[in-house]
Amino acid sequence: MLPIDAAAHSNRWRRRHPVDKAVLGFGLTVLALCLPPWPGAALVLLTALAVLLGPAGVPGRRLWRACRVPLGFCVTGAATLLVQVGGPEGLLSLADDGPARAGELLLRTSAASLGVLLFAFTTPMSDLLPRLVRAGVPAPVVDVALVTYRMSFLLLDSVRRVREAQAARLGHTTRAAAWRSLASLGATAFVRAFGRAARLQDGLAGRGYDGTLRVLVPETGVSARFASGSVALLGAVTALTLVLEGPLT
Repeated sequence: MLPIDAAAHSNRWRRRHPVDKAVLGFGLTVLALCLPPWPGAALVLLTALAVLLGPAGVPGRRLWRACRVPLGFCVTGAATLLVQVGGPEGLLSLADDGPARAGELLLRTSAASLGVLLFAFTTPMSDLLPRLVRAGVPAPVVDVALVTYRMSFLLLDSVRRVREAQAARLGHTTRAAAWRSLASLGATAFVRAFGRAARLQDGLAGRGYDGTLRVLVPETGVSARFASGSVALLGAVTALTLVLEGPLT
């Protein structure tokens, strides 16, 4: 299981309704995009970190392991603003306002990413996807997404086992051997994916599949207290940004 999925099933907000967590997570994301990067995005980033590590109870190591990839994209995107192509200084030179623009973009994208991760770290897909049908998403689309989500973990486990077997047989000792092992791994994963899909189809047909996957969803209601607290927190972040914007800039 991926770190983000493990955290989603073990955090303190596991039993809360997805709408409660969506108000807070996506609300912080909207604030990161709409408020000024400094100090707005910085406050959003700190708020999301405090909520994840505090009330939500997400372990810091899991949070770091999951946010390294989106953070890498944020850093890569911001680094492109440090240079300019063409101009009187040559084909490639440092941009005059590059560091300031790169810092603002890094703050904004990092804060927005943490807002989305707040929702992902506290809401398992098994709780979210079945409820999308009630929100108007076509049931076949939700069924395909649910099956794909569940099968992805089986395929990742199969890939891990094949890689371990290849490493035990010295399949990664040389570059040529590593390429052969990689090709064999891709072929094995492809065949196993089709095999699992065929067995899944046979199993569903044997259980009278009529076009809809029926799963049990925990009966939890939207908490007005939690939602109002989230709105109050978002309002406090917005107000503090407006207050500090003048003195800090």
